[in-house]
Amino acid sequence: MAGTNLSRANGSGSATTKFTYSVWLKYSGWFTGGQRFFSATGGSGDTYFRFNEDGTLEISGDNSAATSLGYFITNRKFRDHSAWMHIVIKSDTTQSTSTDRFKLYINGVDEAGVGGYSTGTYPNQNADDNISLSSNTHYIGGAASSQYFNGLMTHIHYSDGYAYDASTFGETDSTSGIWKPKASPTGITYGTNGYFLKMENSGAMGTDSSGNTNTFSVANGTLTQNVDTPSNNFCTWNRNFLTRYENGSTTIPGMLENGNATFNSTANAFYGYRAGTMGVKSGKWYWENKIIDNGRMATGICYPNIVQETYQPFYDDTLYSAITINNSGEVYGRYTGSAIDSYASSVSFANNDIIGFALDMDNKALYIHKNGTYINSGNPTSGASRTGSVIEELTGTRDSYLGSGEFVSPYVGDPSNSGTFHLQSNFGGGYFGTTVVASANADDGGLGSMEYDVPANYRVICTKNIKDYG
Repeated sequence: MAGTNLSRANGSGSATTKFTYSVWLKYSGWFTGGQRFFSATGGSGDTYFRFNEDGTLEISGDNSAATSLGYFITNRKFRDHSAWMHIVIKSDTTQSTSTDRFKLYINGVDEAGVGGYSTGTYPNQNADDNISLSSNTHYIGGAASSQYFNGLMTHIHYSDGYAYDASTFGETDSTSGIWKPKASPTGITYGTNGYFLKMENSGAMGTDSSGNTNTFSVANGTLTQNVDTPSNNFCTWNRNFLTRYENGSTTIPGMLENGNATFNSTANAFYGYRAGTMGVKSGKWYWENKIIDNGRMATGICYPNIVQETYQPFYDDTLYSAITINNSGEVYGRYTGSAIDSYASSVSFANNDIIGFALDMDNKALYIHKNGTYINSGNPTSGASRTGSVIEELTGTRDSYLGSGEFVSPYVGDPSNSGTFHLQSNFGGGYFGTTVVASANADDGGLGSMEYDVPANYRVICTKNIKDYG
Protein backbone atom coordinates (compact mmCIF):
# COMPACT_ATOMS: atom_id res chain seq x y z
CA MET A 1 0.00 0.00 0.00
CA ALA A 2 3.03 2.32 0.04
CA GLY A 3 2.07 5.66 -1.54
CA THR A 4 -1.64 4.77 -1.47
CA ASN A 5 -4.34 4.69 1.19
CA LEU A 6 -8.07 4.39 1.73
CA SER A 7 -10.10 7.26 3.16
CA ARG A 8 -13.60 8.00 4.39
CA ALA A 9 -15.02 11.11 6.05
CA ASN A 10 -17.12 10.25 9.09
CA GLY A 11 -20.84 10.83 8.94
CA SER A 12 -22.63 12.20 11.95
CA GLY A 13 -20.63 11.21 14.98
CA SER A 14 -19.37 12.20 18.39
CA ALA A 15 -16.47 11.59 20.74
CA THR A 16 -16.56 8.14 22.29
CA THR A 17 -15.42 6.30 25.41
CA LYS A 18 -15.41 2.94 23.62
CA PHE A 19 -14.14 1.61 20.31
CA THR A 20 -12.35 -1.42 18.84
CA TYR A 21 -10.01 -1.63 15.88
CA SER A 22 -8.94 -5.01 14.47
CA VAL A 23 -6.68 -5.66 11.47
CA TRP A 24 -4.63 -8.48 9.96
CA LEU A 25 -1.49 -7.18 8.28
CA LYS A 26 1.82 -8.24 6.81
CA TYR A 27 4.22 -5.45 7.58
CA SER A 28 6.92 -5.06 4.94
CA GLY A 29 9.50 -2.76 6.51
CA TRP A 30 10.33 0.65 7.81
CA PHE A 31 10.68 4.14 6.37
CA THR A 32 11.70 7.53 7.75
CA GLY A 33 8.93 8.85 9.98
CA GLY A 34 7.29 5.47 10.47
CA GLN A 35 4.27 3.87 8.83
CA ARG A 36 0.69 4.44 9.92
CA PHE A 37 -1.80 1.70 9.24
CA PHE A 38 -4.64 3.86 10.63
CA SER A 39 -5.30 7.56 11.23
CA ALA A 40 -8.35 9.61 12.24
CA THR A 41 -7.62 13.26 11.58
CA GLY A 42 -9.45 16.43 10.63
CA GLY A 43 -11.31 18.98 12.67
CA SER A 44 -10.11 17.80 16.07
CA GLY A 45 -7.28 15.58 17.26
CA ASP A 46 -5.14 12.97 15.59
CA THR A 47 -5.68 9.37 16.60
CA TYR A 48 -3.20 7.05 14.87
CA PHE A 49 -1.66 3.58 14.98
CA ARG A 50 1.76 3.07 13.40
CA PHE A 51 5.04 1.17 13.21
CA ASN A 52 8.03 3.32 14.04
CA GLU A 53 11.38 3.20 12.25
CA ASP A 54 12.85 0.97 14.96
CA GLY A 55 10.01 -1.56 14.63
CA THR A 56 8.10 -0.56 17.77
CA LEU A 57 4.34 -0.13 17.63
CA GLU A 58 2.91 3.29 18.59
CA ILE A 59 -0.74 3.86 19.53
CA SER A 60 -1.82 7.46 20.06
CA GLY A 61 -5.14 8.99 20.97
CA ASP A 62 -5.80 12.58 19.95
CA ASN A 63 -3.42 14.84 21.91
CA SER A 64 -1.43 11.72 22.95
CA ALA A 65 -2.73 12.20 26.47
CA ALA A 66 -4.83 10.66 29.22
CA THR A 67 -7.71 12.89 28.16
CA SER A 68 -8.25 10.60 25.15
CA LEU A 69 -7.23 7.05 24.22
CA GLY A 70 -3.83 7.67 25.82
CA TYR A 71 -0.37 7.09 24.40
CA PHE A 72 1.61 3.85 24.11
CA ILE A 73 4.88 2.67 22.56
CA THR A 74 5.76 -1.01 22.82
CA ASN A 75 9.04 -2.33 24.18
CA ARG A 76 8.98 -5.08 21.58
CA LYS A 77 10.20 -4.43 18.06
CA PHE A 78 8.16 -6.12 15.36
CA ARG A 79 10.60 -7.11 12.62
CA ASP A 80 9.20 -10.36 11.28
CA HIS A 81 8.25 -9.18 7.81
CA SER A 82 7.58 -12.70 6.56
CA ALA A 83 4.42 -13.39 8.55
CA TRP A 84 0.93 -12.04 9.02
CA MET A 85 0.04 -10.57 12.42
CA HIS A 86 -3.26 -9.70 14.06
CA ILE A 87 -3.58 -6.39 15.91
CA VAL A 88 -6.57 -5.48 18.08
CA ILE A 89 -6.85 -2.14 19.88
CA LYS A 90 -9.57 -2.02 22.50
CA SER A 91 -10.54 1.21 24.24
CA ASP A 92 -13.04 1.35 27.09
CA THR A 93 -12.42 4.33 29.35
CA THR A 94 -15.51 3.57 31.45
CA GLN A 95 -13.52 0.89 33.30
CA SER A 96 -12.57 1.73 36.89
CA THR A 97 -9.09 0.13 36.62
CA SER A 98 -6.74 2.20 34.45
CA THR A 99 -5.04 -0.79 32.79
CA ASP A 100 -8.45 -2.10 31.68
CA ARG A 101 -9.17 1.11 29.77
CA PHE A 102 -6.70 0.26 27.00
CA LYS A 103 -5.75 -3.13 25.60
CA LEU A 104 -3.41 -3.94 22.71
CA TYR A 105 -3.56 -7.54 21.52
CA ILE A 106 -0.93 -9.01 19.18
CA ASN A 107 -1.96 -12.40 17.77
CA GLY A 108 -4.49 -12.79 20.55
CA VAL A 109 -2.12 -11.95 23.43
CA ASP A 110 -2.34 -8.84 25.63
CA GLU A 111 0.85 -6.88 24.94
CA ALA A 112 0.99 -5.57 28.52
CA GLY A 113 1.72 -9.08 29.75
CA VAL A 114 4.35 -9.87 27.09
CA GLY A 115 6.63 -6.98 26.24
CA GLY A 116 4.89 -4.10 27.93
CA TYR A 117 5.38 -0.46 27.02
CA SER A 118 8.35 1.90 27.07
CA THR A 119 5.74 4.66 27.17
CA GLY A 120 2.35 3.93 28.65
CA THR A 121 -0.11 6.74 29.38
CA TYR A 122 -3.45 5.17 30.27
CA PRO A 123 -6.58 7.24 29.66
CA ASN A 124 -8.50 8.91 32.43
CA GLN A 125 -11.76 7.30 33.44
CA ASN A 126 -14.58 8.25 31.05
CA ALA A 127 -12.15 10.12 28.77
CA ASP A 128 -13.44 10.74 25.24
CA ASP A 129 -11.51 10.11 22.04
CA ASN A 130 -12.36 12.08 18.91
CA ILE A 131 -11.83 9.12 16.58
CA SER A 132 -15.50 9.12 15.51
CA LEU A 133 -16.16 12.87 15.33
CA SER A 134 -18.08 13.93 12.22
CA SER A 135 -15.28 16.39 11.42
CA ASN A 136 -12.66 13.62 11.17
CA THR A 137 -11.60 11.43 8.26
CA HIS A 138 -10.43 7.83 8.68
CA TYR A 139 -7.36 6.84 6.67
CA ILE A 140 -6.29 3.23 6.27
CA GLY A 141 -2.70 2.80 5.17
CA GLY A 142 -1.22 6.16 6.18
CA ALA A 143 -2.02 9.69 7.20
CA ALA A 144 -3.66 12.07 4.73
CA SER A 145 -0.56 12.26 2.52
CA SER A 146 2.37 10.79 4.45
CA GLN A 147 3.62 7.86 6.57
CA TYR A 148 2.15 5.37 4.11
CA PHE A 149 1.94 1.74 5.14
CA ASN A 150 4.17 -0.64 3.17
CA GLY A 151 2.61 -4.08 3.18
CA LEU A 152 -0.62 -6.05 3.01
CA MET A 153 -3.84 -5.63 5.02
CA THR A 154 -7.11 -7.53 5.28
CA HIS A 155 -10.20 -8.01 7.49
CA ILE A 156 -10.26 -4.53 9.01
CA HIS A 157 -12.95 -4.02 11.66
CA TYR A 158 -13.80 -0.74 13.35
CA SER A 159 -16.52 -0.82 16.02
CA ASP A 160 -17.75 2.65 16.98
CA GLY A 161 -18.92 2.67 20.61
CA TYR A 162 -18.20 -0.97 21.53
CA ALA A 163 -15.20 -2.70 23.11
CA TYR A 164 -14.27 -6.26 22.08
CA ASP A 165 -11.46 -8.64 22.96
CA ALA A 166 -9.20 -10.22 20.34
CA SER A 167 -11.11 -13.50 20.66
CA THR A 168 -14.03 -11.84 18.86
CA PHE A 169 -11.99 -11.74 15.67
CA GLY A 170 -9.47 -14.59 15.94
CA GLU A 171 -8.92 -17.99 17.52
CA THR A 172 -6.22 -20.56 18.18
CA ASP A 173 -6.03 -23.41 15.69
CA SER A 174 -6.63 -26.65 17.59
CA THR A 175 -4.03 -28.55 15.55
CA SER A 176 -1.18 -26.10 15.01
CA GLY A 177 -1.67 -23.83 18.00
CA ILE A 178 -1.35 -20.83 15.67
CA TRP A 179 -3.59 -17.78 16.02
CA LYS A 180 -5.84 -17.51 12.96
CA PRO A 181 -8.74 -15.36 11.71
CA LYS A 182 -12.32 -16.35 12.36
CA ALA A 183 -13.85 -16.87 8.96
CA SER A 184 -17.14 -15.26 9.96
CA PRO A 185 -16.87 -13.38 13.27
CA THR A 186 -20.22 -12.86 14.97
CA GLY A 187 -21.69 -10.72 17.71
CA ILE A 188 -20.10 -7.46 16.52
CA THR A 189 -22.02 -4.20 16.65
CA TYR A 190 -20.35 -1.59 14.47
CA GLY A 191 -22.10 1.62 15.53
CA THR A 192 -22.59 4.75 13.45
CA ASN A 193 -19.16 5.05 11.84
CA GLY A 194 -18.06 1.41 12.08
CA TYR A 195 -17.07 -0.79 9.16
CA PHE A 196 -15.71 -4.18 8.11
CA LEU A 197 -13.37 -4.17 5.11
CA LYS A 198 -12.64 -7.66 3.78
CA MET A 199 -10.53 -6.42 0.83
CA GLU A 200 -12.11 -9.17 -1.28
CA ASN A 201 -13.47 -7.06 -4.16
CA SER A 202 -10.53 -6.26 -6.45
CA GLY A 203 -12.51 -3.51 -8.15
CA ALA A 204 -13.65 -1.86 -4.91
CA MET A 205 -11.15 -2.58 -2.14
CA GLY A 206 -12.86 -0.18 0.27
CA THR A 207 -16.24 -1.94 0.27
CA ASP A 208 -17.84 -2.08 3.73
CA SER A 209 -19.30 -5.47 4.68
CA SER A 210 -20.63 -4.43 8.11
CA GLY A 211 -24.07 -3.50 6.84
CA ASN A 212 -23.40 0.21 7.39
CA THR A 213 -22.30 0.93 3.78
CA ASN A 214 -19.43 3.01 5.19
CA THR A 215 -17.36 2.40 2.07
CA PHE A 216 -13.85 3.86 1.64
CA SER A 217 -12.29 5.48 -1.42
CA VAL A 218 -8.81 4.80 -2.76
CA ALA A 219 -6.55 7.86 -2.66
CA ASN A 220 -3.11 8.59 -4.14
CA GLY A 221 -2.88 5.69 -6.56
CA THR A 222 -4.27 2.17 -6.81
CA LEU A 223 -4.48 -0.84 -4.52
CA THR A 224 -3.77 -4.34 -5.74
CA GLN A 225 -5.48 -7.43 -4.39
CA ASN A 226 -3.23 -10.32 -3.36
CA VAL A 227 -3.77 -14.02 -2.73
CA ASP A 228 -1.25 -13.80 0.13
CA THR A 229 -3.51 -14.07 3.19
CA PRO A 230 -3.30 -14.98 6.90
CA SER A 231 -4.58 -18.46 6.07
CA ASN A 232 -2.04 -19.04 3.27
CA ASN A 233 1.17 -17.06 3.53
CA PHE A 234 3.30 -16.75 0.37
CA CYS A 235 7.06 -16.44 0.03
CA THR A 236 8.54 -12.96 -0.50
CA TRP A 237 12.05 -11.53 -0.23
CA ASN A 238 13.22 -11.55 3.36
CA ARG A 239 13.93 -8.05 4.64
CA ASN A 240 15.85 -9.48 7.59
CA PHE A 241 18.16 -11.63 5.45
CA LEU A 242 20.41 -8.96 3.99
CA THR A 243 24.09 -8.70 3.23
CA ARG A 244 25.51 -5.23 3.66
CA TYR A 245 22.74 -2.63 3.59
CA GLU A 246 19.20 -1.85 4.66
CA ASN A 247 17.45 1.48 4.37
CA GLY A 248 14.07 2.89 3.49
CA SER A 249 15.54 4.93 0.67
CA THR A 250 15.53 3.58 -2.88
CA THR A 251 19.06 4.94 -3.27
CA ILE A 252 20.38 1.99 -1.27
CA PRO A 253 20.90 -1.39 -2.99
CA GLY A 254 18.49 -4.06 -1.91
CA MET A 255 15.47 -1.84 -1.29
CA LEU A 256 12.30 -3.96 -1.13
CA GLU A 257 8.95 -2.71 -2.40
CA ASN A 258 5.44 -3.97 -3.19
CA GLY A 259 5.04 -6.17 -0.14
CA ASN A 260 8.71 -7.25 -0.32
CA ALA A 261 8.19 -8.82 -3.75
CA THR A 262 10.25 -6.21 -5.64
CA PHE A 263 14.04 -5.86 -5.35
CA ASN A 264 15.23 -2.41 -6.38
CA SER A 265 18.87 -1.41 -6.43
CA THR A 266 18.99 1.90 -8.21
CA ALA A 267 22.24 3.52 -7.07
CA ASN A 268 25.90 3.30 -7.96
CA ALA A 269 26.64 2.10 -4.46
CA PHE A 270 27.57 -1.19 -2.81
CA TYR A 271 26.25 -4.70 -2.98
CA GLY A 272 22.95 -6.00 -1.58
CA TYR A 273 21.60 -9.56 -1.39
CA ARG A 274 18.32 -11.20 -0.36
CA ALA A 275 17.01 -14.67 0.35
CA GLY A 276 13.37 -15.72 0.31
CA THR A 277 11.26 -15.84 3.45
CA MET A 278 10.63 -19.56 2.93
CA GLY A 279 12.90 -22.49 2.24
CA VAL A 280 12.29 -26.08 1.15
CA LYS A 281 14.05 -29.42 1.65
CA SER A 282 11.93 -31.58 -0.63
CA GLY A 283 9.30 -31.32 -3.34
CA LYS A 284 9.15 -29.40 -6.62
CA TRP A 285 8.80 -25.59 -6.69
CA TYR A 286 8.21 -22.80 -9.18
CA TRP A 287 8.49 -18.97 -9.20
CA GLU A 288 9.08 -16.12 -11.67
CA ASN A 289 11.04 -12.86 -11.83
CA LYS A 290 10.43 -9.99 -14.24
CA ILE A 291 13.43 -7.83 -15.12
CA ILE A 292 12.83 -4.09 -14.98
CA ASP A 293 16.48 -3.02 -15.10
CA ASN A 294 19.01 -5.78 -15.84
CA GLY A 295 22.18 -3.74 -15.25
CA ARG A 296 23.75 -5.98 -12.59
CA MET A 297 21.42 -8.92 -12.18
CA ALA A 298 21.96 -12.05 -10.13
CA THR A 299 19.06 -14.33 -9.21
CA GLY A 300 18.62 -18.03 -8.47
CA ILE A 301 18.73 -20.23 -5.35
CA CYS A 302 20.75 -20.31 -2.13
CA TYR A 303 20.96 -21.59 1.41
CA PRO A 304 19.19 -18.64 3.07
CA ASN A 305 21.25 -18.58 6.27
CA ILE A 306 24.42 -17.68 4.39
CA VAL A 307 22.96 -14.51 2.86
CA GLN A 308 22.87 -13.07 6.36
CA GLU A 309 26.24 -14.40 7.42
CA THR A 310 28.58 -13.64 4.52
CA TYR A 311 30.08 -10.28 3.67
CA GLN A 312 29.77 -10.67 -0.08
CA PRO A 313 28.16 -13.82 -1.52
CA PHE A 314 30.10 -15.65 -4.25
CA TYR A 315 33.30 -14.12 -2.89
CA ASP A 316 33.22 -16.08 0.37
CA ASP A 317 33.68 -19.84 0.06
CA THR A 318 33.56 -20.78 3.75
CA LEU A 319 29.89 -21.70 4.03
CA TYR A 320 28.23 -20.63 0.86
CA SER A 321 26.06 -22.60 -1.53
CA ALA A 322 24.18 -20.92 -4.35
CA ILE A 323 23.43 -20.96 -8.05
CA THR A 324 22.54 -17.79 -9.95
CA ILE A 325 22.13 -16.53 -13.49
CA ASN A 326 23.03 -13.04 -14.72
CA ASN A 327 21.80 -10.84 -17.56
CA SER A 328 24.28 -12.37 -20.01
CA GLY A 329 22.92 -15.85 -19.35
CA GLU A 330 25.98 -16.95 -17.40
CA VAL A 331 25.18 -19.45 -14.66
CA TYR A 332 27.37 -19.30 -11.55
CA GLY A 333 27.65 -21.88 -8.80
CA ARG A 334 29.55 -22.00 -5.55
CA TYR A 335 29.46 -24.30 -2.56
CA THR A 336 31.39 -24.60 0.65
CA GLY A 337 35.13 -24.71 0.04
CA SER A 338 34.89 -24.43 -3.73
CA ALA A 339 35.97 -21.93 -6.32
CA ILE A 340 33.35 -20.12 -8.36
CA ASP A 341 32.12 -22.39 -11.14
CA SER A 342 30.33 -21.09 -14.22
CA TYR A 343 29.17 -21.83 -17.73
CA ALA A 344 27.66 -19.65 -20.44
CA SER A 345 24.18 -20.60 -21.59
CA SER A 346 22.92 -19.69 -25.03
CA VAL A 347 20.51 -16.96 -23.84
CA SER A 348 20.76 -13.44 -22.51
CA PHE A 349 18.15 -11.35 -20.70
CA ALA A 350 16.80 -7.89 -21.46
CA ASN A 351 14.43 -5.60 -19.60
CA ASN A 352 10.85 -6.95 -19.40
CA ASP A 353 11.98 -10.55 -19.86
CA ILE A 354 10.55 -13.02 -17.36
CA ILE A 355 12.84 -15.62 -15.79
CA GLY A 356 11.15 -18.75 -14.49
CA PHE A 357 12.70 -21.16 -11.97
CA ALA A 358 11.66 -24.79 -11.51
CA LEU A 359 13.44 -26.32 -8.51
CA ASP A 360 13.25 -30.12 -8.14
CA MET A 361 14.55 -30.92 -4.67
CA ASP A 362 13.63 -34.60 -4.97
CA ASN A 363 15.90 -35.16 -7.97
CA LYS A 364 18.34 -32.31 -7.15
CA ALA A 365 17.79 -30.34 -10.31
CA LEU A 366 17.24 -26.70 -11.26
CA TYR A 367 15.64 -25.55 -14.50
CA ILE A 368 15.55 -21.94 -15.74
CA HIS A 369 13.40 -20.50 -18.53
CA LYS A 370 13.33 -17.23 -20.44
CA ASN A 371 9.78 -16.17 -21.30
CA GLY A 372 8.57 -19.76 -21.08
CA THR A 373 11.37 -21.46 -23.02
CA TYR A 374 13.77 -23.45 -20.83
CA ILE A 375 17.48 -23.00 -21.45
CA ASN A 376 19.46 -26.14 -22.35
CA SER A 377 16.17 -27.58 -23.67
CA GLY A 378 15.33 -28.18 -20.03
CA ASN A 379 12.49 -30.49 -19.09
CA PRO A 380 11.37 -29.96 -15.47
CA THR A 381 9.24 -33.10 -15.56
CA SER A 382 12.12 -35.37 -16.67
CA GLY A 383 12.65 -36.62 -13.12
CA ALA A 384 15.81 -38.61 -12.45
CA SER A 385 17.22 -37.94 -15.91
CA ARG A 386 17.39 -34.21 -15.06
CA THR A 387 17.23 -33.18 -18.72
CA GLY A 388 18.56 -29.63 -19.10
CA SER A 389 19.11 -29.00 -15.40
CA VAL A 390 21.66 -26.20 -15.04
CA ILE A 391 23.37 -28.06 -12.19
CA GLU A 392 24.46 -30.70 -14.67
CA GLU A 393 26.52 -28.04 -16.46
CA LEU A 394 28.52 -27.15 -13.35
CA THR A 395 31.49 -29.12 -12.04
CA GLY A 396 30.08 -29.37 -8.55
CA THR A 397 27.95 -32.40 -7.72
CA ARG A 398 24.22 -32.19 -7.15
CA ASP A 399 24.80 -32.95 -3.48
CA SER A 400 27.16 -30.00 -3.27
CA TYR A 401 24.32 -27.64 -4.05
CA LEU A 402 21.16 -29.39 -2.88
CA GLY A 403 22.21 -32.36 -0.78
CA SER A 404 23.38 -30.98 2.56
CA GLY A 405 20.01 -31.12 4.29
CA GLU A 406 19.82 -27.31 4.43
CA PHE A 407 16.73 -25.37 3.46
CA VAL A 408 16.99 -23.92 -0.05
CA SER A 409 15.25 -20.68 -0.98
CA PRO A 410 15.02 -18.23 -3.88
CA TYR A 411 17.86 -15.72 -4.10
CA VAL A 412 18.36 -12.25 -5.57
CA GLY A 413 21.51 -10.17 -5.51
CA ASP A 414 23.23 -7.03 -6.65
CA PRO A 415 26.81 -8.25 -7.18
CA SER A 416 28.43 -4.95 -8.15
CA ASN A 417 29.05 -1.40 -6.99
CA SER A 418 28.20 0.23 -10.31
CA GLY A 419 25.12 0.20 -12.47
CA THR A 420 21.55 -0.61 -11.43
CA PHE A 421 19.27 -3.63 -10.98
CA HIS A 422 15.49 -3.73 -10.54
CA LEU A 423 13.50 -6.97 -10.46
CA GLN A 424 9.84 -7.78 -9.71
CA SER A 425 9.08 -11.27 -8.39
CA ASN A 426 5.93 -13.35 -8.46
CA PHE A 427 5.90 -16.22 -5.98
CA GLY A 428 2.24 -16.92 -6.71
CA GLY A 429 0.56 -13.67 -5.72
CA GLY A 430 -0.29 -12.90 -9.33
CA TYR A 431 1.52 -9.57 -9.75
CA PHE A 432 4.78 -8.21 -11.05
CA GLY A 433 5.01 -5.05 -8.99
CA THR A 434 1.48 -3.66 -9.24
CA THR A 435 0.72 -5.19 -12.67
CA VAL A 436 -1.43 -8.30 -12.72
CA VAL A 437 -0.07 -11.26 -14.70
CA ALA A 438 -1.77 -11.81 -18.04
CA SER A 439 -2.17 -15.59 -18.02
CA ALA A 440 -3.04 -16.56 -14.42
CA ASN A 441 -1.66 -20.12 -14.43
CA ALA A 442 -2.18 -21.99 -11.15
CA ASP A 443 -0.21 -24.97 -9.91
CA ASP A 444 -1.69 -28.47 -9.86
CA GLY A 445 -3.33 -27.75 -6.50
CA GLY A 446 -5.07 -24.68 -7.85
CA LEU A 447 -2.84 -22.24 -5.92
CA GLY A 448 -0.98 -19.23 -7.24
CA SER A 449 -1.30 -17.10 -10.35
CA MET A 450 1.74 -17.26 -12.66
CA GLU A 451 2.53 -15.78 -16.06
CA TYR A 452 3.74 -19.10 -17.50
CA ASP A 453 2.64 -22.68 -17.06
CA VAL A 454 3.61 -24.28 -13.76
CA PRO A 455 5.16 -27.65 -14.66
CA ALA A 456 3.24 -30.76 -13.63
CA ASN A 457 3.72 -31.65 -9.95
CA TYR A 458 5.48 -28.34 -9.21
CA ARG A 459 4.04 -25.97 -6.59
CA VAL A 460 4.20 -22.28 -5.77
CA ILE A 461 6.00 -21.51 -2.49
CA CYS A 462 3.38 -20.89 0.20
CA THR A 463 2.56 -22.29 3.63
CA LYS A 464 -0.21 -24.60 2.42
CA ASN A 465 2.08 -26.21 -0.14
CA ILE A 466 5.10 -26.40 2.17
CA LYS A 467 2.95 -28.18 4.76
CA ASP A 468 2.07 -30.88 2.21
CA TYR A 469 5.17 -31.04 -0.02
CA GLY A 470 8.11 -29.19 1.49
